[in-house]
Amino acid sequence: MSMPPENKRYTYADYLTWPEGERVELVDGQVYAMTPAPNRIHQEILGRTFNMFLNFLKGRKGQAYVAPFDVRLPKGDERDDKTDTVVQPDLSVICDPSKLDDQGCRGAPDLVAEIISPSTLKYDLTVKKRLYERSGVKEYWMVYPLERIVMVYKLQDNGHYDDGEAYDKKGVIPVGIFPGWELALTDIFEA
Repeated sequence: MSMPPENKRYTYADYLTWPEGERVELVDGQVYAMTPAPNRIHQEILGRTFNMFLNFLKGRKGQAYVAPFDVRLPKGDERDDKTDTVVQPDLSVICDPSKLDDQGCRGAPDLVAEIISPSTLKYDLTVKKRLYERSGVKEYWMVYPLERIVMVYKLQDNGHYDDGEAYDKKGVIPVGIFPGWELALTDIFEA
């Protein structure tokens, strides 16, 4: 698909008509082309992180999903066909089963992680961070594979993310949505 005209606003209804395999996201009706398939390191880090969440969630409330997995973020109670924001986070963790349906997730996941590449850094740090904050995602993790750092932003009572905390490859991240559980970054960044 060639990029749609920028002066038009699109909705989830438009998104559903586009050819399968097109890697795009909608944010406030604007189309953002996603990069080609992620590289091997991205996929290894994502796979290990997903596996840790999957194992932790066995027998507990919550589900973890990896892209491609549609997360629709309506503004209020608008219908899906009017929703103008649908993204595919690298990793989504949803604790409220009522947000899940056959199309994916409708509403904010509790935790989102994005594996950062040079081509997505600006988009993930600005557009998506603001979107996740506005939508009520409780934790936003930005994983920097080359630097072996994870920045964790937590939603505060005022509806804004804190300044974020950086964890390096030897650090341990306390997972805020699951008090008492910590993730060792050596498990994420193992060589």
